[in-house]
Amino acid sequence: MTMQTNGNYDHSRINYTEMVKKTQTTERAEKSKEVSKETEIKNVSKLSEAQDKYTSSEKLEKEPIGLYRVDRDENGNRKIFFDDPSKTSHIDGKEASKVDENNPEKSSEKCVTNTDKVDREIKKLKEKKQQIEHQIQSASGDQKKIQDLERKLAQVENELSQKDNDTYRRQNASVSG
Repeated sequence: MTMQTNGNYDHSRINYTEMVKKTQTTERAEKSKEVSKETEIKNVSKLSEAQDKYTSSEKLEKEPIGLYRVDRDENGNRKIFFDDPSKTSHIDGKEASKVDENNPEKSSEKCVTNTDKVDREIKKLKEKKQQIEHQIQSASGDQKKIQDLERKLAQVENELSQKDNDTYRRQNASVSG
């Protein structure tokens, strides 16, 4: 058996270094694809872990979280409230009334504002003003006495103008609860 080769085969044209470089680049590309797949899997697993999430204000009103908040009181004045998480005073979004453990019939607390003391004080000032005006009318001849009474009358009128208003009544009213 004899074999013959047709043509002359030149081994010098084959560049083995280029072949090695090509195989190395293909291997690197495959490795980088594998690494990118692994990092993608890790990123997906990180996304499935707990993240920040939106909590609506409606839910916050139902559950006290230990924050201060500014709100309006029953008179419409601004007041600072504290939502204490250890005390559950909110039930279904409405503030629960305070119930005495010993007396469940007493379910709410009542406050009474009393302005009688202030009203009596104002009434006395008005009576004093009338007395001084009467004394001025009766002391028709003595100018020195009239000037003294007019000075007293001006003081009483000034005090009466300061005290005969709603602001003074509210500030000096007695509150019992």
